[in-house]
Amino acid sequence: MPRILKLLERYAIPASFYIPAVSALLHPDDVHRIAQAGHEVGLHGWIHERNSTLAEADERHLTQRAAAVLEQMAGKPPVGLRTASWDFSEATLQIIRHMGLLYDSSLMGDDEPYELLENGEPTGIVELPVEWIKDDYPYFGMDRLSTIRPHTAPSLVGEIWRREFDGAYAEGGLFLLTMHPHIIGHRSRMGVLEELIQHLRSHAGVWFATHEDVARYVKAQACMG
Repeated sequence: MPRILKLLERYAIPASFYIPAVSALLHPDDVHRIAQAGHEVGLHGWIHERNSTLAEADERHLTQRAAAVLEQMAGKPPVGLRTASWDFSEATLQIIRHMGLLYDSSLMGDDEPYELLENGEPTGIVELPVEWIKDDYPYFGMDRLSTIRPHTAPSLVGEIWRREFDGAYAEGGLFLLTMHPHIIGHRSRMGVLEELIQHLRSHAGVWFATHEDVARYVKAQACMG
């Protein structure tokens, strides 16, 4: 985490950190550093539970409980949710609406932001879509209890992400990366991340923003309710 925060500070880049509440309670100093640096702190479950395995009442309770913890520790209420493992239950959208959140970032319906619908009706909730190809875990993650081990060279991952950005830039669209501090934060991978940042900065008109900033911009431009 210190490496990541130093890199973001060096290039004056705001970021969004999605933190399970139990992780925040275990590492309060990190949460304080993130918030004090002006980064966004968003919801990521209570203890990285998968929503589709929970009863609706339990999912609602844990999400609200997590929001209360993050608000106390970060100094402001979270306005966005990224579900653990991008697991979206039948009740998740209703919980998002009930809590008055601005956006979700757990679904993969498009490359560009879109409005979530419920029973065919607009909700005013902005979806900032994710995608596994723009996530560090599939390339570098491992399961110590299986034969799965990361074999992808960081330079190859950097090339994939550069190509994803180049495509988004050509279309005037969104380039959204998902990274985990315990995965991207190793030395060999941080070098690739810095090279990617330099590549992005070499293009005119690129806007580095938190998810909250992007969601508010999208909502204002689309005049969503």
